[in-house]
Amino acid sequence: MLGKGVVRRGRRTKGPKPSFVSYEIHTNEKEVTEKEVTLHLLPGEQLLCEASTVLKYVQEDSCQHGVYGRLVCTDFKIAFLGDDESALDNDETQFKNKVVGENDITLHCVDQIYGVFDEKKKTLFGQLKKYPEKLIIHCKDLRVFQFCLRYTKEEEVKRIVSGIIHHTQAPKLLKRLFLFSYATAAQNNTVTDPKNHTIMFDTLKDWCWELERTKGNMKYKAVSVNEGYKVCERLPAYFVVPTPLPEENVHRFQGHGIPIWCWSCHNGSALLKMSALPKEQDDGILQIQKSFLDGVYKTIHRPPYEIVKTEDLSSNFLSLQEIQTAYSKFKQLFLIDNSTEFWDTDIKWFSLLESSSWLDIIRRCLKKAIEITECMEAQNMNVLLLEENASDLCCLISSLVQLMMDPHCRTRIGFQSLIQKEWVMGGHCFLDRCNHLRQNDKEEHQRQLSLPLTQSKSSPKRGFFREETDHLIKNLLGKRISKLINSSDELQDNFREFYDSWHSKPTDYHGLLLPHIEGPEIKVWAQRYLRWIPEAQILGGSRVATMSKLLEMIEEVQSLQEKIDERHHSQQAPQAEAPCLLRNSARLSSLFPFALLQRHSSKPVLPTSGWKALGDEDDLAKREDEFVDLGDV
Repeated sequence: MLGKGVVRRGRRTKGPKPSFVSYEIHTNEKEVTEKEVTLHLLPGEQLLCEASTVLKYVQEDSCQHGVYGRLVCTDFKIAFLGDDESALDNDETQFKNKVVGENDITLHCVDQIYGVFDEKKKTLFGQLKKYPEKLIIHCKDLRVFQFCLRYTKEEEVKRIVSGIIHHTQAPKLLKRLFLFSYATAAQNNTVTDPKNHTIMFDTLKDWCWELERTKGNMKYKAVSVNEGYKVCERLPAYFVVPTPLPEENVHRFQGHGIPIWCWSCHNGSALLKMSALPKEQDDGILQIQKSFLDGVYKTIHRPPYEIVKTEDLSSNFLSLQEIQTAYSKFKQLFLIDNSTEFWDTDIKWFSLLESSSWLDIIRRCLKKAIEITECMEAQNMNVLLLEENASDLCCLISSLVQLMMDPHCRTRIGFQSLIQKEWVMGGHCFLDRCNHLRQNDKEEHQRQLSLPLTQSKSSPKRGFFREETDHLIKNLLGKRISKLINSSDELQDNFREFYDSWHSKPTDYHGLLLPHIEGPEIKVWAQRYLRWIPEAQILGGSRVATMSKLLEMIEEVQSLQEKIDERHHSQQAPQAEAPCLLRNSARLSSLFPFALLQRHSSKPVLPTSGWKALGDEDDLAKREDEFVDLGDV
């Protein structure tokens, strides 16, 4: 009795095995057809294996319900095609990602794969002697997918499980990556108008256009000395340097020690980056390097470049090991398979979150970007970012500064161009950092980032809210007492004045934008990090508490309208039901417009006390799904 639609299965209880299991099958009101949902393939993408009659669970194990469909694996992604998706395709086209669907997992996004055998979860890798009845996939973007294979044919289970394990874990050759197949099959885009399309920064013309857009062409020049990557594979084929800098200097140390232009401010100040020179022990080579750097600094310190401030990100900022360790702890809070794990961690959620140090790292990155913004905007200083290879933290801080200062970078096309310029052409080691070739896996199948072997710096354990507390005490107790508060990373007066001054004025969304960096303002992004509880499905999108109050108001208005109608004893024909009772209204996520339309309303697994906070005892927790048209409310 495995039909199409939504299937709910009762929770197992230990005891004698029943002679049969009953299933409650909910189908759509329309007649169910045998038409399969179409698998959308990108150019060059090939279907490798598939399995039918797979049940994708909704993350709510109190009643273990989900949707039947096909689970497929291509050379680009794992995709689940629900049997009821085709009916809603037309309604969701406005909000769809054109490359990856809501139930798609790119192969490179898979972090861990688990199988459930007799209700025991085990990590899956290599050749399997026995195949699981349930497949759990943890993603690098912190999503968790659970697929029940109990009702799938045995041969299909073997093919799909083996295929997913092989294509997500086996070492690969560079030319076997999907991007090469896509690049060969996709049609070339001949459109060259930079105003309406993403700038790829793979030609000298692209860099010249960016220089002209930012008014940096008076002090800087685009060079082609690395065309064909004949000098250094780490540098882009074309890039921008200060105009007086001789191009032959790029050859001296394979691009190291060269100030490379990132962006120019409206007042003429610029953001530059530089990769450090190789560390040498020989005194003669050290002297040559010193002489070379002295010449470079003289070039960028003389007019019209004014003052240059150097930010050494390798020694005076976060280490990559700190970031990796914090993220590893942070992601474990969200990769949860069941509600038991959720409630166990939820009790000590804030302490676990702070102990991961992830939010503090976010705050420190934002703070560093604001400090650089203050130097460029308020002090009219050039800023030179220095890093070992100028391809990790330089990419991050430079991107944040441009997002804050340049409104063009906050547009869709501008943001895509920014990523292309600072990360792709900037030489970030995506292949190593994301382990795309699967060549750095440890024996226990734990994927770790491949990071440079630089010594990890221990950061002072100040606590996430300590810095903001220090500033508050200074304001309350005055300057004399504040001298007793010795903080190594205390905000400088000019920075704090710049920061407070900007936040005290009305926001101009077409100009400079500064984020809040106080501890309480740095929050977990709710849409991305939903943990175990799915987002509430609210018509039109809103906060849950707001929606609860709106429903109460609507019910009260309806009740009053009914009383008025009774008093008038109208003899006219009964009017149509109020718009708030229509059932064809679109149900959106509470995170709309930042989340897709949802197909199923999933009530969060909250304790009764949680629902009581939203209203009366018989509020949302016990109320059946209501489709309410709020109109312009």
